[in-house]
This record gives sequence, structure tokens and C-alpha cells, in this order.
Amino acid sequence: MAGLPALVPLLSLGAGSALLAVAPPPAPPPPPPAAASVAEAGDATSRFGSTGFGWTLPRDGRGDGVSVNGLRQQAQWRLEGGELWLPLDLLEGQLGVSHRQRADGALSLEWFGQRLAVPRSQQRSLDDEVAVPVARLLQPLGLTVAVRGAELELNLPSRPLLAIRSRDLATGGRRVVFDLAGPGALRSGAGQIGLAVRASAAQQRQLALLGLGPQQRGDWLTLQAEGQSLSLAGPWRLVLDLPPVATDGPTADGGSGPSSGRPAVQPPESDQRLANLIGQGVSIERRVDSSGGQAVLVNSVRLDPVTVPVEMRPLNRADGMQGLSSLSQLARGEQALIAINGGFFNRVNRLPLGALRDGGVWLSGPILNRGAIGWQAGALPSFGRLSLEESVEDSQGGRWPLTGLNSGYVQRGLARYTTAWGRSYSPISGQETAVLVRQGRVIQRFSTDELTAGVPLRPGDELLVARGGVNPPWQPGDGLMIRSRPSHPLGLNPFVMGGGPLLLQDGQLVLNGAAEGFGSGFLSQGAPRTVIASDGRQLWLLTLQGVNGPGPTLLETARLLQRQGLRDALNLDGGSSTGLVLGEEHRVKGRGVVAAIHNGLGLVPRAALQGQLAERADLVAGP
Repeated sequence: MAGLPALVPLLSLGAGSALLAVAPPPAPPPPPPAAASVAEAGDATSRFGSTGFGWTLPRDGRGDGVSVNGLRQQAQWRLEGGELWLPLDLLEGQLGVSHRQRADGALSLEWFGQRLAVPRSQQRSLDDEVAVPVARLLQPLGLTVAVRGAELELNLPSRPLLAIRSRDLATGGRRVVFDLAGPGALRSGAGQIGLAVRASAAQQRQLALLGLGPQQRGDWLTLQAEGQSLSLAGPWRLVLDLPPVATDGPTADGGSGPSSGRPAVQPPESDQRLANLIGQGVSIERRVDSSGGQAVLVNSVRLDPVTVPVEMRPLNRADGMQGLSSLSQLARGEQALIAINGGFFNRVNRLPLGALRDGGVWLSGPILNRGAIGWQAGALPSFGRLSLEESVEDSQGGRWPLTGLNSGYVQRGLARYTTAWGRSYSPISGQETAVLVRQGRVIQRFSTDELTAGVPLRPGDELLVARGGVNPPWQPGDGLMIRSRPSHPLGLNPFVMGGGPLLLQDGQLVLNGAAEGFGSGFLSQGAPRTVIASDGRQLWLLTLQGVNGPGPTLLETARLLQRQGLRDALNLDGGSSTGLVLGEEHRVKGRGVVAAIHNGLGLVPRAALQGQLAERADLVAGP
């Protein structure tokens, strides 16, 4: 449920704005890919046929289940006038389709050399997911589609794996190239990659030597790996760029020393550490409750943050606010043994839509006065609605309000970006200009064209981005002062996580989605939910899923939690984003598969935190 409730100027729900394109990994060594064919969504005169696109399908239909080569997940799909609409998350996570957003707001999809441009007008929402028309992307590559009641079956022939090539990258990671006999489905998530290919015993041994832990089960080859993927045509190839692993300490094969470019593997004692936490007061439960006449599966983790030796921490990517990861990746990055997904984000441009504060630093500011929590080490969080009141004052007495901080939520006016955003800033909406402020003075102005090239951000820099025709008068050398204060004391805590809507406060039901900028459709739909809550003594991390239905509405969720004696509760991102990681196990997957998310909340053992602090001190001290 990636940020879809927000409907704002310059950021439409179905399309987004002209957003930052995320470049795919570089292509492998020759031969180069063949020229890709390009289709335009909505173009009924495409060379791929009429509105039937070569598939024998009803002209209209809908359902809530999709299987890819026999592996099923819960996902919405639509047939309208012979066109098939699928969620972007499913295309990326279950087929391996890549996407980027163009300056005009269109989405460029690519899969094995086949490209599809989806104009803003052709992007829509299926419940809580961004969906696009896909017939002209999938049908030319031989994918077949069948409708079985409410189920949609996608099938692509599983073919033999021809060859495997690999080499080390300058970054310390490893590139693995799979030569294929034709296009194949690719599934990713929870530290695994699944390829719809058949590998020989010799090829499986080759993959095992690369540390990828291959398992061939039927037509699916599963690898223990995470990384960036790119599919190519002419000849058919799949490229995996695997990240580097730590250079010190034990490696995946039990040795030590420099990384071989293999994916990191958590030590086996991690589950024992989870068992130790349970013995120290962490309670983990899984039960079936009822709400609104439907059965609801509730997974809960609860603990007293004063007595249990863990700290709750935001889970974020180390390279800034632009990009998505799996919950397992985020948890491993912070050594969190227990984790849930966090706040909202825009799945199209992979940017945050809500408050994130870590160690007293605002990574992303709150939006729309939505619900949030704020906390400090060893204490229960505070719950409330939060905004950030910021302004810029110049030497002439002028005062300019700021509309956002390091946020993917785009509005007319001035917004502020810092190094927490990332190493550089590039435009995320249409016509933008900017002013770079350093040590309280304007250093440089950037026109729209200059900003498009990207602006490097140094520690202490403040980039003030103007949108919607706003044109501040400041010139290099002018003095500026930025004032900032949160609307609620919870925003003064070192750690803050935004979500929404706020469900319970002091034992009372306070759900008011309209006041937090959520649409009526979002408020009334049933979906998997993720909630952080408190009963006044213990911290609760919860996920809720429908047993035989889509899941509870927000009101049903709030009432269920109130019946359980909870006093405060905040809804977080949900739908396909809902997730719970326990040790090495991704226990809860919102709609049956692992989805990429922007951020999360993790419980990190205090011993691990002390180790992280010691490592940082060693880095600062140097050799």
C-alpha cells in the first residue's frame, strides 16, 4: 500500500509527477542488446493486434488472485475493453519488469528488450496499488494469460539455462549473467531470487561455488541472493548485480577475509538470539480474531521497552531517501531481529511520503498533519498528529513558508532538501528552480536546466527547491535563516515515524482519515494492515490479514485493537507492503509475496547497537 492515499497538487495518485529516474545496473559485457521495440499504452493500432492482443480473454473482468507459472499471490487485476491492468508491484516482484519515470510523468516499462510507455492518463489505482496496462508489454514475449473465475493465470514457458558467467565488480560486488533460451519470469524478495529456468546439476554446482545456494524445484530455480536485476534481449540474458559483503570477519563459507562478492548471510546464531529475547520478555503471538464479520489473522509482538534489552529503531537505506528494499534487507542492515514495515511511500518514484527521524536528524518531514509516533531509547512512544512548521527569513524581513523537508510529497512553494536526501538532488516534478544555501548564505542559484543535471549535496547544505512558478528573489551572498519546529512535542524525540491515520489515543477511537488527507476509497477498503500500538505498559507491533477475505478496514482494525485493551495505535503502510520479519524468517507477507518497501521499524539488541557505536568510533579514530 505504497503511498496511494495522497492526492496533492503536482502529484496525482495514478501518475505521480515528473520524477527522478532510477537508472538500472549497467549492461554486462558484449554482445549488446538488440534494439527494443516500443509500444504506447492505449494505442489500439499497435502492431501487436487489436484490443485482444492475441489473448483469448473476456473483454471485462476482475479478480483478486494472480499466479505466475503456478505460484499464486493475492493481487488485484482488471480487464476493461480487452486490456489487462496489473499492479506495478506484481510486475516488478514476480516477473522482473523494470521501470523508470519520464519527465512528462509517463512510466517507461522494460522487460527482455520489450518496452512500453505508459502515459500519465493510463496509470490508475487498483485498490491501494499503482496499476498499468500490460498487454503490449507481455504478449509479444510469449506470456499467456487465462482467467479462472477470480484468478488470473500468467504462464511463460520454463526453458533450460544455457550458461552462467560471472565477474567481480569494481564496487566489490559480483555480476552474474544468465544466458537464457528465451524470456523467463523472475521473482525477488526476502533474500531470494527465483528464476523460471531449468538448471543442470553442473550449473547448480557452479552457482553453489558462487555462494548462491541454488535449489531447483520443478520449473523454478531459487537462489539465496539479493541485488539489482536487468533483463536483456538479443541474445536473451538476465543480469544480477550482487552487493559486496563485509571485508572482515566470517564469510558465508565459514572462512574469513576479503569479500568474494557473494550475498551476505546472517550467522546461524541469529535465531538463537531471537529465542533469547523471547526468554527475556518478548512475546510473539499468532491468533485468529474477528472483525466486521470476517476472520482476521493477527500476528503480534509485544514487549516492555524498559526491561527488554532491545531498542526500536527506524530502518532505512544507507544511501538516502531514494530507493526501495525488502524488509529483510533493511532489518539485516541494522541487525534488527524483529521488524515490521514502516510509513507510506510512492512506489512509482520510490520516495517517502511521511515523517522519518533517526538519531535527531530529519530524514524526511511529516506531511498533511498525519499520525506519527515519537520515542526515545527505553521508553514507550508518544502518539499524535504531526506537522513540521518551517520557514525561511531573509535580510529584507521577508518570510517564506516551506512546504516540505526531504519529501516525495510535492506541492507548490518552497521545499527543503539536505544531505539526508542523498548525495545529490535532481528534480522530482516539472519546472523546478533552486537556491543552494551554505552556512546561512546563498551560494548559487539553479535554473530548471541547471537543476536537471543534478546538484551535489554536502553536509550542512540546504537546497531550497521552488515549484509551481514560485521565484524567490535571493542572489548569491544573501543571508537566509531557516526556522523549524514540530507542531507536537513528539516531533522533538530523537526517533519519529509517520503513518496514518491515527486509530486510537488514550483508549479512545480517534480515526479521522479525511483530516489526515486520506481519500474515502482508502478508508473504506479492506486490506492487510500494519500497526504500531501501546497498552500503556507494553509496545505492540502488529500485522492483520484477512483469513478468507481482503482484510479489515481501518475502522474494523481500530475496533479490534480497542477490544484487545490497546490505548494508542497508529496505522502504518499496509496492503502488499505489510510485513513482519522474525529472525531469519519473513513471517508475514501482506499479499503472499515479499514487496519492496521504503522503510521499516526494527527491534535491535542493545549489544548490537553498542557494537555499531564502537565500529563508528574506530572509523572516526582511524588507524
